[in-house]
Amino acid sequence: MTTAVHEDLFRTRLLDGLASSIAERGYRDTTVADIVRHAHTSKRTFYGRFDTKEDCFVELLRTNNDALIARIHAAVDPDAEWDEQIRQAVGAYVDHIAARPAITLSWIRELPGLGAQANPLHRWAIDRLTDMLIDLTSSPGFRRAGKKPLTRPLAVLLLGGLRELTALFFEDGSDVRGILEPAVVASTALLGG
Repeated sequence: MTTAVHEDLFRTRLLDGLASSIAERGYRDTTVADIVRHAHTSKRTFYGRFDTKEDCFVELLRTNNDALIARIHAAVDPDAEWDEQIRQAVGAYVDHIAARPAITLSWIRELPGLGAQANPLHRWAIDRLTDMLIDLTSSPGFRRAGKKPLTRPLAVLLLGGLRELTALFFEDGSDVRGILEPAVVASTALLGG
């Protein structure tokens, strides 16, 4: 095993350790000791890869957002009818967040608490998600229906509403799958359906 692969395995274990601790205790109450306990490694290993718990958190959220975007792209058939593409995209979003509720809620609620350190990640995530929505709404299925791609402001508006609805469902202890229909209806209306 090469050193780079070995390093990636430790990094992945640490990110998984943080994810487990967030699910168990929440981000704020998680310590580096909790992360390394879940990762079955040492603080030395942790500090060899991350300067702080916050750096590890930012990296966890970055990889989670990459996985979310990949999952949505994989789920959407660009040749399907435009309204079916909306359902596919929202369904993939819901499946992803349902599998990682604590990570999702910490991304929405706790990341902003990091202050200036969180701004680049927040902007990066919103930009990537916005680009994805614009790309998805530029597909053949949307063009056949005479639909114009989302503009950046409308994509951000859609994302903001979806994120807040997601957080409210999690905080209320509701089944997050309940956001599927309202999100499909709102997205369809916003796109002129």
